Amino acid sequence: MSSSQADDASVLRGGWQPDDAYKWKAFAAIAISFTTMVMSMSMVFIALSAIAEDYGVTLRAVTWVVIAQALTISALMMPMGRLADIIGRKKVHLTGLVLFAGGALFTAFAPTFGLLIAARVVMAVGNSMGQSVGMAMVISVFPDSERGKAIGSQTTAVAVGGASGPIIAGLVLQWLPWETLFLMIVFPIVIAFVAGYFILDEERVSRGRSGDRPSFDWIGAFLSAAAVVLLVITINNPFGVSWVSPLIIGGIVGFVVLMGGFVAWELRIESPMLQLRMFRDRVFSMAISTRFLGFLGTTATRFLLPIFLISFRGLTEGVAGMVLFLAALGMGVAAQSSGRLADRFGERPFLIFGFVILIGTALAFAFIDGATPMWVVMLIVFMNGLAMGLWSVPNSSMIMGSVPPSRFGVVGALTNLARNVGNVVGQAVASAVVVGVMVSRGFDIALDEIAIIPGAGDAFVDGWRLAYILVTGFSALGLLLALLTKPNREVRTD
Repeated sequence: MSSSQADDASVLRGGWQPDDAYKWKAFAAIAISFTTMVMSMSMVFIALSAIAEDYGVTLRAVTWVVIAQALTISALMMPMGRLADIIGRKKVHLTGLVLFAGGALFTAFAPTFGLLIAARVVMAVGNSMGQSVGMAMVISVFPDSERGKAIGSQTTAVAVGGASGPIIAGLVLQWLPWETLFLMIVFPIVIAFVAGYFILDEERVSRGRSGDRPSFDWIGAFLSAAAVVLLVITINNPFGVSWVSPLIIGGIVGFVVLMGGFVAWELRIESPMLQLRMFRDRVFSMAISTRFLGFLGTTATRFLLPIFLISFRGLTEGVAGMVLFLAALGMGVAAQSSGRLADRFGERPFLIFGFVILIGTALAFAFIDGATPMWVVMLIVFMNGLAMGLWSVPNSSMIMGSVPPSRFGVVGALTNLARNVGNVVGQAVASAVVVGVMVSRGFDIALDEIAIIPGAGDAFVDGWRLAYILVTGFSALGLLLALLTKPNREVRTD
């Protein structure tokens, strides 16, 4: 029996044990791309004002630099995950790195704003390919008994990228033009490509992939992508129309129609993009729902806290960035510990504990105001990051542990998609609540006027509190699902 055949047979028994040195080499090669791609997403927010000034466009127009990326990544993530399960995850990963680097160079030298948006779409295509296969590859090179350690290490890499992006961007933009940011990220991506090309082994990172080459479900990919794009646009409401306008209602109806068509199509074909019958597994369906609710509850902090710190409390962007860094620090610390401990004691206790802390921090946020000592705010921010790491890693482990390795690509992509959609919905809800309360009090004003106009600060705090009461409700629902989910510790091989 050949080495490859032995590995395949071992996979079917659920006992494949990769080389300990190789798994960390492979993780390092993958983690470089993780960190850089996430860092690029967080640093672009700092550069928006400079980009708008350079191209002479409005701040509303320049937000499409972010929206175009979010739409592309959300639309393509699942199709790319399925494609990787068919043709190989290393191929998709390396192709994504090439597109991402090419898009970054194109962005830096784009002569017009329209071409800049096109360049960002190219970057986002590469980013979606990386996000769709990242988790699947990391889990595949670690033994099944260390799934939590693998996901925890990946989450730490993501936290490092998310935390370092705004800090690096703020420092660079003090002395250099915004184009430098996009030129700068090309270098680690080149390193990631070289490392991935020579270190990653297709057989190992695509563990469980069948030797057959089923056809790619183009219709399912189109229907899912169109549904996700319509949902994200409708919830983001980038045109600023009324929430009861025909555009918003039509968007919701269109999403429902497209999703209905997607479900009907996926259930009738032999090789669907997403095997919907996986949702018959109670652990899988409950864990996906828990993930959506968890990110629905946590995204309000990332969206509202910078406004609270800068516009309401009057901190500088640099100081506010250091406060926000505490959330990423807490997340990174908790991700490592919860992942490793979940491998020994099971995911459920840490998932539940994470949601309990999340609820506690949401309630704490609801009762802070302009007089709250900054050290208290910083402590709550750090604990909120801990909660994030505690629940998200065991949750991902539950999801991936409930499906066979042959579906790691598309399910890993679905896991990230649940996070993205939860973030979008949570941000829209938090924004609508705060703006609604302020407008009802007669304060339809710019953010930098919150601390200046008498009464505006009180209206903001009231909206902030109502938003966090809703966040507490979302988190409580997530805790309920976590309590009801009892994962099977046996490895899926079917």
